Amino acid sequence: MTDRIAYRFANQDLLAQALTHRSAGAPHNERLEFLGDALVNLITAEALYLRWPGVDEGALTRARAELVRESALAPIARELELGARLTLGPGEMKSGGHRRDSILADALEAVVAAIYLDADFETCRAAVLPWFEPAMAALPPPNKVGKDAKTRLQEWLQGRQKPLPVYELVAESGEDHAKTFRVSCRVAEPVLLTEGEGNSRRSAEQVAAEAALAAIQVARGKEQLL
Repeated sequence: MTDRIAYRFANQDLLAQALTHRSAGAPHNERLEFLGDALVNLITAEALYLRWPGVDEGALTRARAELVRESALAPIARELELGARLTLGPGEMKSGGHRRDSILADALEAVVAAIYLDADFETCRAAVLPWFEPAMAALPPPNKVGKDAKTRLQEWLQGRQKPLPVYELVAESGEDHAKTFRVSCRVAEPVLLTEGEGNSRRSAEQVAAEAALAAIQVARGKEQLL
């Protein structure tokens, strides 16, 4: 484990906590995850700022979002073999929680926080930044980093002085470890109501926004959307 993450813990209890899911009882990794989320955002933001001098805030923000989303963090956790080392409750173990993107991404953020608390920010950054280097190198040029559906919909509406969309949670179902969320996206002008489903509220909102963009595209023919 220490070889994979390139850091040797002085306090092994911090590492153990970072790899303990809440289903296994306390002390678990949720508080560490909270801190690690902020650290990952800072480390990647600083790296992008230095890598892309002169690039505007919008492109930097979109690039960082690409690096820190759940589906980007989970592969890093797999590369570090965190899944095999997770401590899970019986239910999560039975359902394959050690393979789930959300649990792996949370564990990765918790490990980042554990390194920071065990040492300091500079040490944490030195250990963590190499994990993100392949993904950073694979990013498209700054002016080509794609905007997500919610951003494109918001910018399209703002550019025409129209009210912003309103997202509402319609329903959620499933067990805690495998919930499905359904979210609506209401656009006042043009009048639209679309829905989307996802394994998080955020992903469901993106699906609903994409559906709204598609409906606007159909209604307006070939007009280019942002």
